[in-house]
Order: sequence, then C-alpha cells, then structure tokens
Amino acid sequence: MTTSSALPSNVQPAAELRFGRIPILNVSPVIQCGRFAAKAVPGEDLVIGATVFREGHDLVGVTAVLYDPQGQEAERRRMHPVGQGLDRWEGFLRPPTTGEYTFTVEGWADLFGTWHHNAEVKIGAGIDVELMLAEGAVLFTAAAEGRNGEDAAVLRETARVLEDQALDPGMRLAAASRPELVQVLDREPIRDLVTASQRFPINVERDRAGRGAWYEFFPRSEGASFDPATAAWTSGTFRTAARSLDRVARMNFDVIYLPPIHPIGTNFRKGPNNTLVAGPQDPGSPWAIGAAEGGHDAIHPDLGTFEDFDFFVEAAAGLGLEVAIDLALQASPDHPWVTEHPEWFTTRVDGSIAYAENPPKKYQDIYPLNFDNDYEGLSREILRIVLMWISHGVKIFRVDNPHTKPLRFWEWLIGTVNRQHPDVVFLAEAFTRPPMMHALGMAGFQQSYTYFTWRNTRKEIEEYFTEVSHETAAFFRPNFFVNTPDILTEFLQYGGPPAFKIRAVLASTASPLWGMYAGFELYEHVARPGAEEYIDNEKFEYKQRDFAAAEAENRSLAPYVARLNQIRRDHPALGDLQNLTVHSSTDEATVAYSKHKHVDLSDPSSKDTLIIVVNTDPHSARECTVTLDLDALHLDPQDFNEDGTFWVDDLISGASYRWGQYNYVRLDAHYEPAHVLAVRRGSAW
Repeated sequence: MTTSSALPSNVQPAAELRFGRIPILNVSPVIQCGRFAAKAVPGEDLVIGATVFREGHDLVGVTAVLYDPQGQEAERRRMHPVGQGLDRWEGFLRPPTTGEYTFTVEGWADLFGTWHHNAEVKIGAGIDVELMLAEGAVLFTAAAEGRNGEDAAVLRETARVLEDQALDPGMRLAAASRPELVQVLDREPIRDLVTASQRFPINVERDRAGRGAWYEFFPRSEGASFDPATAAWTSGTFRTAARSLDRVARMNFDVIYLPPIHPIGTNFRKGPNNTLVAGPQDPGSPWAIGAAEGGHDAIHPDLGTFEDFDFFVEAAAGLGLEVAIDLALQASPDHPWVTEHPEWFTTRVDGSIAYAENPPKKYQDIYPLNFDNDYEGLSREILRIVLMWISHGVKIFRVDNPHTKPLRFWEWLIGTVNRQHPDVVFLAEAFTRPPMMHALGMAGFQQSYTYFTWRNTRKEIEEYFTEVSHETAAFFRPNFFVNTPDILTEFLQYGGPPAFKIRAVLASTASPLWGMYAGFELYEHVARPGAEEYIDNEKFEYKQRDFAAAEAENRSLAPYVARLNQIRRDHPALGDLQNLTVHSSTDEATVAYSKHKHVDLSDPSSKDTLIIVVNTDPHSARECTVTLDLDALHLDPQDFNEDGTFWVDDLISGASYRWGQYNYVRLDAHYEPAHVLAVRRGSAW
C-alpha cells in the first residue's frame, strides 16, 4: 500500500470550492448576480444584507466593507442580526462621494463573543470558572499584541483583572463588559477565520439623481396673453417664463421641468381636449415634435431662440433650480426625419407610416420610432441631440415612454452619456408592467415615475411604500409625482382641497424624489368627461393662471408646499429612501410611518427622526391609536420623560405632544389631515 499527498481525482481543491470557511449567502443589494450596479447618492445609508452562519455553536460576526473607485477601503461597519434565528444580518454603508464603488461582506469567527457567552453561562453555573477566566486572559493578551496605545492598554488591563484570583470571579468577568473595552472591540473586534464575499458594484451618483423636488410647467403658458377682440393667443416665451421661476423657487423646488420645447407639427394636429380637428389658433401638443422649423435639436419659434433658452437656464440656476427638459423620442408627420430617414419609422403595407396607438386611443399626430431598421444610425442621432442639449446647460432629461424603446438602447445611451457627463440624470416616464419599469432602472435610468399616483388607500400606501423603500430601492428610485398633465385621479377630482394636502404630504415625505405639475397648488380638479385627465388640457392649449391672486386670497396650496419642501431640506432623514418604517394604526384610513437617520456618525446625539401620520380620507375626521415600533425611532435614554413618553414637535402646525408607544390621534381632513412630527432629542422635560 502506498500513500500520496495528492487529493483523489474526485475531491475538489479548496480554491475551487463555492463555500468559504464562513458561509456567506444572499448578499444584497446585488442586482442580477452583480451584472448591474446598485444605486446610491453621497451620504445615503445604503442597506447591506447577507445570510452568514457557521457550523456548531460558536458565534460569528459580520462586517460590511466599502471600497472607493480606486479600490481602496473607504469604510467598514459592523452588521447586526435581524429576525429570529434566520442568520440574516443587516447594516449600512454611507458612500461619501460620487463614483463607481464596490462593497463586500466579511464573515468571521467572533472569538470574544463566543468566549464571553460561554464564560457567563459556565461561571454562573460554577463550571470551569478559573479555566474560563484564564482563556479570556489569553484571548485579550493575544489581541493586545497587534494594537497600540490606549486600545492595547485596555486589553492588557482586562487580561490582568481576569487573571487576578484575589478578586471575586463575578467581578473579574465584569471587567470584560466595561464600556471602554466595548468601545475598543466595537472599533476593532477580535476576529478569526475571516471570509469575504466577492465584491459587488455600487454606482454613487450625484445628489440630484436621488433627491429633489420637481415642478412642471409649460413655458408657452407662462406669460401667454389672450386678446378677446381677435380671440387670438400670444404664446409665452422663455423670457416670460423666466419671470415665473421666482414663484417656483419660493415653493422651495429644486428642478423645473419643461415639456417638449421643439417645433410642433401641423399635420393631424390635435385641438382642445384631444379633439381631432385643430383651429388656426390651436398650438398643438408639444409631444408632436417636428415641423419645417426643425426637430429635436430645434426650439419652437414662439418660445424664442437658443439665446433665450440659455437665459432661462441661467436665471433658473441663479435661483437654485436645475432645468429638466423632455426627451420624447417620437416625431410628428412633419418632422424632418420623416423625409430624411423614413427607415427610422414603421411603414405599413399600404405605404403609410404607422402612427402611435393605444387602442382604442389613436395618436395620428405622432409617429413612433422603429429601432430595428437602422439601430446604429438612429442611436447616433439621438446621442448627438442629447449631447447638444447638455452643451446648453441641461443636465436632467425626463424621458417620455422609454418602455416603447429597446432596453439595450437605453443601456448604451445612458452609459455613453454618463461616461462623458456623469452628472447627467435621466427620469423614466414609464407607466407599464413592473418588470419593464424595474429593468429601465437597471439599464441606467437614475429615477422613475411610479404607481404612487394610484395608491390611495391605507393598505395600498403601506404596501407600496414598503416595496419601493425596501424591495426595489437598489435599482428603482421612485419619483412620486402627485399629478401630471395626463393624470388627474378620482381622488383629486372628488377629494377637495384636503385630497391635495394628503397627496403632497405623502409624496414629499415618503420618497426623496417627488414632483407636481402646475395647477396642483390651485386645486385644479375638473376632469375631461370619460378620462382621467384635466378638462381644457394644457397639452393642447394655452392656460392662464393667476397664482398671485389665489395666494393673496388664501386659495392656494403654495405656502403649504413651500413648508413641506423646507421640511425636506431641514431634515436629512427625508433624503434617504431605505429608512422608512410603517407603523400600526387602528383606523383603516390612517397611515403612519417614520424615517430615521443618524446624521453625524461621530456624534451619537445627532439623530434625525420624523413620524408622519396621514388621514387618507379627504372627506372626514378620523380617530385611531397609532402603535409605534420604538426600536425604529432609535431613542436614547435622555430623550424620554420620567413617565416614559418623549416629545414630538409638529412641523406643520407648530404644536408639541407627548408621545409613547401607544398614541391617540385625531386628524380632521378639513382642518389638517397630517402630522409631520420631529422627535425632540435630548431635551425631555
């Protein structure tokens, strides 16, 4: 019989094994096995999760590690077990700047945790008392060898006390729980058998990619005038629209979004309320792009010139607003592409070009693009157009109907643009099936329209808030628009002014991104019969609004919106997506949730916590008991009053309340349908 050190042919070498010494499974956020990067913005707490365990009864520890774009370690944080007996661990990483980061999860044998647990059990039972204390002393002595200064001194002093047989065993064991030792081990735990997962990508984009308040208006309506004598309209321009920017800035918005600003076709132009016949004074839908004056790289002559547009962009920037424009990849029958590149469209068997349809709806004024006839040529043209608008100061594009174009095109276009201009942001306007909406986020869209507009009941809201903040947040950033020119829900049609407050509070506090279309602050709510859209829709005609008079006469929601946006700016907790916790309410129409952020990680007291309670019934007052998950509020002992309550300050009404785990709430929709409560820190009375 002979022996050999070689492994038998059926034994797998250790280097090729799938399990490390400490198994690490189901790491998150990992998108499609790491094929796509998770999304983050600077300062955001990105939730990291993993399933980590080991054989036997010894304890494990878990750490999340962040690597900067150069591959250097940027941050490491302990993770903590969640659930009961599931071996699931969670923690967070906070990327400091933009760039292509990676992260890994490390699992390791927790030598201190295992020893301390065993020592408490055995010494308490009088078993192996001196042996357990001696093992602890050896553990701390060895750990001190690799450290310097005060940390090493604390470890050696702990070992000395454990070895001191003149002291009571209980006192000696207590030395291993001293706060100064706990701090040392929190900073640098005693680890063995360290095992790391593979590294996974995180794309950290600029703040406006994941945070911001949007406002939409039609520049042709801002400053438009009507002459009753001739029944003729004069269009607003970029210069007149620039005068409206101060109004938007006073409401504390961050982004001003303009629907398409290009020439509008005349063939099959739609008239008022989407009628098929337009009169000579009807301006047509801005989404019917293209006329003799040009296409996507041109400006409608009524709005002005590129010089006027540049003036508008500069004026917005002076007020702290970024300009977003519409990227609507479609054409009117008059677009230059129709004659110059007919291959970019679909030609039917009768020789006609297919127009857009969503049966029974027909959009004869719009030709969809066909990427399959000349993919490269069409793609290059669209890239040229995007880069041209970037050269005019546009860094945000709201993309119309991206789900009707190939995903591979968006992955290519956004990737190409962001490699040259990493600060450019794309918003996907896609109301379609979830797989496509989610895939657009994976393909590169920094943010997306959502189903929020149609989630109105407590159950719908709780389920959707949980989904977008915890299940899809790694690849799908939700922008909660409360209305659009195409969307006027029944909730707003029949809910009166309280409905507008309700939707504004929910949108602005649940997501770091939210938006509204002009007229929302005036409670515009009359729908076109048979449609979920506005009567006298601004898509097809000019609209004059007297915002100043409405505000002066207390008929405007603008001050309320301004307050909500100011609260967003003042409270960092509202700038993160994954920190939302739903709380329990006994009323079927009252929804309660909180958002928490530890602002300065070096300062334990710098915590920002908001509790939002909303009556979703716009017609009545509702009463209930709200039961809080106190762990989600991260309260400190100094936050509590003597009776176990803590103070909260209502950021809308200015009132203050003592709250605890169980809280009576009454919200009258006609007076004030919502509480936005800030937890008062360290100042209990």
